[in-house]
Amino acid sequence: MSTLHALKRMKVQISVDDFGVGYSSLNYLRHFPVDNLKIDKSFSSDVTHDVETAAIVRAVGALARSLGLLTIAEGVETTEQLEFFREEGYDRVQGFLFSAPRAAADITEMLSETSSARMRRLEVMH
Repeated sequence: MSTLHALKRMKVQISVDDFGVGYSSLNYLRHFPVDNLKIDKSFSSDVTHDVETAAIVRAVGALARSLGLLTIAEGVETTEQLEFFREEGYDRVQGFLFSAPRAAADITEMLSETSSARMRRLEVMH
């Protein structure tokens, strides 16, 4: 706990990853100084075709928001899943719908190319 609080004092954001499976617990939300709640990808895969899963995802999102936590959905692979999480007010999503896992160097290059393209568009506009 002291390490987590020390990290918070350094402005490090702390996430509960894979919430809803394994050892995750509501106690984490109550006792740990967390900022983000990432719902496990196993919920994302079933959210658009299973009523019980959708209810759990809605409840977890409402709980996180009431605690002032950023909500993140892992494992989003379809536009239907993306739309569900948008409608439920999730703050962020991640998954193969956007990109497969990539090496840090690839991401750096991609961001550099995107930034360069934006700058060229701005130059053309002015």
